[in-house]
Amino acid sequence: MPGHPERTSQSVEGVWQALKVFAAEEEDYTKLDVVTMKGIKRTVRRLGAPLGHRLDGRLLGYEEARRLVYLPTYRWMLDHRVPELVAELRELGERGTVVLLDYTVNGDVGDLSSPLSHAALVVRRVREG
Repeated sequence: MPGHPERTSQSVEGVWQALKVFAAEEEDYTKLDVVTMKGIKRTVRRLGAPLGHRLDGRLLGYEEARRLVYLPTYRWMLDHRVPELVAELRELGERGTVVLLDYTVNGDVGDLSSPLSHAALVVRRVREG
């Protein structure tokens, strides 16, 4: 987990939610243990405005948090938990067209108008080799 090498998480979303800081609540490391995704989100309605994500004692803005928390965590998951899937997608892509469906198509980390596309992140990793 970025900034906390002694901690692990059950999901990328767990890391993202655990490091989020709100007006009424600091980080919540219990989110690292969530395996069902139920109750993992931390809401503005209950906790107030999100202030950012804390990494190494510093409060990061949304784009910086995407770059320093989300992307490295997602890449680690692809490289260490599903490398065979990434390799299979790479091989399939060499033989023909592969289509990945996602809720959003935003693959631009700097575009904060919509969530990042998981499919776009997978495609980026597959193409990197």
